[in-house]
Amino acid sequence: MAFVPVLHSEWIKIRTLRSLVATLCAVLLATTSFSALGALDAGGEDFDPMFSTFFGFNFGQMAAIAFGTTVVSSDFQGGALRAAFTAVPRRGRWFAAKAVAIAVPSLAVGLLTGAASLAVGKAVLGADARGMSWGDGMRGVVGCGVYLTLMALFAAGLTAVTRSGVATLSILLPFLLIVSFVVGDMSGNVADYLPDRAGQVVFHQTWDGSLGPWTGLAVTALWAAAALLAGAWSVLRRDT
Repeated sequence: MAFVPVLHSEWIKIRTLRSLVATLCAVLLATTSFSALGALDAGGEDFDPMFSTFFGFNFGQMAAIAFGTTVVSSDFQGGALRAAFTAVPRRGRWFAAKAVAIAVPSLAVGLLTGAASLAVGKAVLGADARGMSWGDGMRGVVGCGVYLTLMALFAAGLTAVTRSGVATLSILLPFLLIVSFVVGDMSGNVADYLPDRAGQVVFHQTWDGSLGPWTGLAVTALWAAAALLAGAWSVLRRDT
């Protein structure tokens, strides 16, 4: 089967599974809602209007990770993977189509989420948003789309390795909620190169770390690429 029909079949799966559609909606709702709450708590010496505006990404990324995880893990249940490989014997093509099917809606929803967060955050901040330029806002919108997409792909690659959505979420969610912050407080600039913290630089108006907004996203992209390569290797080498 050619790549386009495989991609189309993967897209049909995503579009028709309510849980996946709901997860994408959760990315938008969680990010914009918590961005509004973050903007309400504006002020203080270290106030960053841009970070306050896009604060909700901390919660939206969990939904993005759940989306990437579920899309892959659904094929490791009930013999679905064997049926998929019967229809698409070239496993690499199947996995590539799945990655694209994850990336495209994630990017679309991520960009929409970034635009909604910008509008809501600026409205709540009011006069406090004046320190954020038009360029900063656009960087946040694009960064939101790219960052959420990369985190979904990172989760998808890891799920292909673990072959378990529960295992992947058990690794990534505690890492994001606890480990990343603990390591960040203890290791200085080393933590800047973790997959989440590197990409999050794009949401800061100013940053004193070793990475910039786009180099930070590049580091996150390398993590996602490594996870996808490991996932592809697992799919190609392991028995169904």
